[in-house]
Amino acid sequence: MPPANRNDPKRAKSSYSDYSVTEFLREFPDDAACLEHLWRTRYSPDGEHAYCPRCDSRQVFKRYETKQQRQSWTCTACGHHVHPTAGTIFAKSSTSLRLWFHAMYLMTSTRCGISAKQLERELGVHYKTAWRMFNKIRNELMKDDAKPLKGTVEVDETGVHGRPRGPKMNKKEAAQWRERQVSVLGMVERGGRVKLRVIKSRRGEPLSGAVRANVNPESILFTDDWRSYRPVGREFAGHRVINHSAGVYVMGDLHTNTIEGFFGNLKTGMRGAYKAVSQKWLQSYLDEYAWRYNHRTYEPRSMFHALLDEAAR
Repeated sequence: MPPANRNDPKRAKSSYSDYSVTEFLREFPDDAACLEHLWRTRYSPDGEHAYCPRCDSRQVFKRYETKQQRQSWTCTACGHHVHPTAGTIFAKSSTSLRLWFHAMYLMTSTRCGISAKQLERELGVHYKTAWRMFNKIRNELMKDDAKPLKGTVEVDETGVHGRPRGPKMNKKEAAQWRERQVSVLGMVERGGRVKLRVIKSRRGEPLSGAVRANVNPESILFTDDWRSYRPVGREFAGHRVINHSAGVYVMGDLHTNTIEGFFGNLKTGMRGAYKAVSQKWLQSYLDEYAWRYNHRTYEPRSMFHALLDEAAR
């Protein structure tokens, strides 16, 4: 049953919880419940019958208690074992399934990200364990779906790692700082998905190639007046430009406010959650933020269940 506050007219929409911690604790109280979920999701919707490759037919499976506490179900006809965690990020992990599920819940219940150090404190695991769990979840479950964006697509680029503190820079220092910046290209469908890519340069082929690889050519691009967008814009069904250099930011439906708003939330979240993000791992962090945005309206259940579905594939 959903929490009462979800239907409370006095609460703002942003106060609602698609899946509260109380619901999580009730649905997955221990390792056995987590393993049962994987078994039913991957192999046996009714919890008893599953396809046996040795018998080449559906058979009755049972889980027998053993001293080794094996995470497997056994075919009662031929003795074939099925392991629900095989082929998933949980395979051969000595970390409790319940802790894996809890880590996934924490990553999907935040809007601004959570650090491995915070996960270490929340779960009571070693830092190396928390970091490994994060890496597995980000790189294997939250990776990009490779489907190109389509329709009306806003495109913009930004530099990450912020401006240095101290006195105002002269032109030479500002140019040197821009060269050290890591450039990120953002592309978003209005009302749809977002894609983020770390690019070597915001000029020429690095930028054009990233747009070409991630946006359907039948789409209409909305960009600012940065000159590097002009050549690649001719390869799409349409290219509309808002003249930021002249101080114009909105003209009817002509704007790039969607992607700029996403960048604002991204940078605020990363500054608040992490001490620093190295260029080596930046793309995986961007994929995490993009994944949460793309699954913000996951139906019929929560973002956490979307991640569980991905883990069970």
